[in-house]
Amino acid sequence: MNTTPVKIVETVLRDGHQSLAATRMRITDMVPVLEELDDMGYYALEAWGGATFDACLRFLDEDPWERLRTLKKHLQKTPIQMLLRGQNILGYSHYADDVVKEFVKRSVDNGVSIIRIFDALNDTRNMECSMRAAKEAGAHVQGAFVYTISPYHKDEDFLKVAQELVQMGADSICIKDMAGLLSPYNAEKLVRTLKSQLTVPIDIHTHFTSGMGDMTYLKAIEAGVDMIDTALSPFAQSTGQPSTEAIVATLQGHPRDTGIELTKLHKAADYFRGVKTQLVKDFGLNDNIPIDPKVLTFQIPGGMLSNLLNQMKEMGSADKYPELLEEMPRVRAELGYPPLVTPTSQIVGSMAALNVTLGRYKMIPNEVKDLVRGKYGRTPAQIDPEVKKLAIGDEPQIDHRPADDIAPQMESLKAKLAAAGYPNADLDDVLSYALFPDVALAYFKKHR
Repeated sequence: MNTTPVKIVETVLRDGHQSLAATRMRITDMVPVLEELDDMGYYALEAWGGATFDACLRFLDEDPWERLRTLKKHLQKTPIQMLLRGQNILGYSHYADDVVKEFVKRSVDNGVSIIRIFDALNDTRNMECSMRAAKEAGAHVQGAFVYTISPYHKDEDFLKVAQELVQMGADSICIKDMAGLLSPYNAEKLVRTLKSQLTVPIDIHTHFTSGMGDMTYLKAIEAGVDMIDTALSPFAQSTGQPSTEAIVATLQGHPRDTGIELTKLHKAADYFRGVKTQLVKDFGLNDNIPIDPKVLTFQIPGGMLSNLLNQMKEMGSADKYPELLEEMPRVRAELGYPPLVTPTSQIVGSMAALNVTLGRYKMIPNEVKDLVRGKYGRTPAQIDPEVKKLAIGDEPQIDHRPADDIAPQMESLKAKLAAAGYPNADLDDVLSYALFPDVALAYFKKHR
């Protein structure tokens, strides 16, 4: 029997508040408790990347790079982990290789030690550049595959992606289950499959959306998973990760006991309870997000459902919402069964909303055309030939790595920033501008 302690990746500083508080936690909310978290005995603190970069600039009037440096100053023992969307970095479209390399290098220089890299389509070609850059910068590279359910996603398909990632230099592998779709016994089976063929550590990341998160972790632990992602209770459960305290308590006295002290966790959780109350007040957030086991049928992550409903309201077709839920899986199948995670979830969702409002494929957004063209990478299944014809006619689909078509961008970005009045912008500012040009400029106007 495996008797190595289960390692905990604490997500309260990133995915916890991204899932439950619209990514609105400020660095000032974090600083008072950072030393305590650093002393907890966590494997890593997920504290950067994901939507935090965008939220800092757009909503919190914060410089994300400054946040990272502050975190690093207070976290001397525990590695800072970030989430990176491969060639999309932290934005919503592909960037040139020179931008990806520079971004990864600056992230590590400013304090990131572990980079979890994934691609929405599990197309490993979209992860090559960032993985190589992270290796060169000296970070621990965690290659992640997105877990989803479809006729084209079986354990052996996930294993194949994981093996490719290990060949590309991944130091560990993460099963990334962004919508809580991974059931307990399937988790056990998948972890056993990966452990039987791979020698690198396996991490599992799930959301509580379907209500199965704790059980999923328990079966994964029994199957020998090395690391799990949890969040302190005020930012756990519902659409977030399972609760750190509950998992630590579950494993007390077990051969795989985490060794983390519950009393310390309770103290930190009390602090974050106050933070959450304040965030709900300051930003008018909904602090009662229920679990929804129906996610297992329509596979739409919680945050996306509310966005879709708003979209339908704006188009004056909110009454067609039940039809939308039936249309989503249909569109997903026709578009080659992409996993529903940023940006593919938005692409499939918008297409479904337009279909039920205006008639099927009467209006096709550019993003859908690009997905069909192959600009986001390889879809797991073939795209329906009829839909392909409607979207791009006889235009050929690209079969190479999409980023090969993007010319270097760093120099032109510097030139554009100079033209906007910032000729001496430092590298971090250039990268902020690369990802979110308008939002970054608004921030610079105020602070530079």
